[in-house]
Amino acid sequence: MKDLLERLGIGELNQGALTGLDRLDCRGKVLESTSPIDGKILAKIRQADSAAYERVSQTATAAFGQWRDVPAPKRGEVVRQIGAAFRERKKDLGALISLEMGKILAEAEGEVQELIDVCDFAVGQSRMLYGFSMHSERPGHRMFEQYHPLGPVGVITAFNFPVAVWSWNAMLALIAGDTVVWKPSSKVALCAIAANMIAARVVNDCGFPKGLLNVVVGTGEDIGGRLAADRRLPLISATGSVPMGRRVGEIVLSRLGKPLLELGGNNAVIVTP
Repeated sequence: MKDLLERLGIGELNQGALTGLDRLDCRGKVLESTSPIDGKILAKIRQADSAAYERVSQTATAAFGQWRDVPAPKRGEVVRQIGAAFRERKKDLGALISLEMGKILAEAEGEVQELIDVCDFAVGQSRMLYGFSMHSERPGHRMFEQYHPLGPVGVITAFNFPVAVWSWNAMLALIAGDTVVWKPSSKVALCAIAANMIAARVVNDCGFPKGLLNVVVGTGEDIGGRLAADRRLPLISATGSVPMGRRVGEIVLSRLGKPLLELGGNNAVIVTP
């Protein structure tokens, strides 16, 4: 297990705020990530505090100013390479998902495959940001529609899909010219750190700003609340419980932001002795 964690860039004590490959010093409480398989501690994470969150948000905002000007097909090429990187690390990341979240290995590797498939989908979308062109009443003029990047977007994900839900949001945000600040469930924080490191290494190798992909680990009341209230993030996508969605939606709407909510579940539970 130690070798697996090392291959994924996970140490015994990990910082809970990352901007690209940079691990920011955090002063929050130490979180122990335990495996539901045997209850053993996998690693520890020092959760982000207000200062670490502020640095992440500032870096994501600065990176957006550069990323938005990159042509969409070139942004898609970065996402294509991110997908290729996850193909190479599919078994390792799948094993970590199984260890930290508890789903069977086949399903965990299937989740990584879903992430890869989303990358492929996003690459195609990067060349499909169409807009109508129409005549104007002014001679020699035409009007046209054009997509404009929205800004840094916040992504809040639940424990049951440690990386797939992030990819749905992050890869489409990247091809649209947006940067991403990800608050994962604290129950699967190691998966988030590992996934972000894999993707951020590609961004770094391609020569783009480190703030395209960011992670902040912390409680919903603290970091989740800061994310929802942050006016620098025009859109917050949140997956989780209905009560969580109500709180996030109210905060985001109070500042005229855009909430994107996927809430609740309909899974049956079978308990056997």
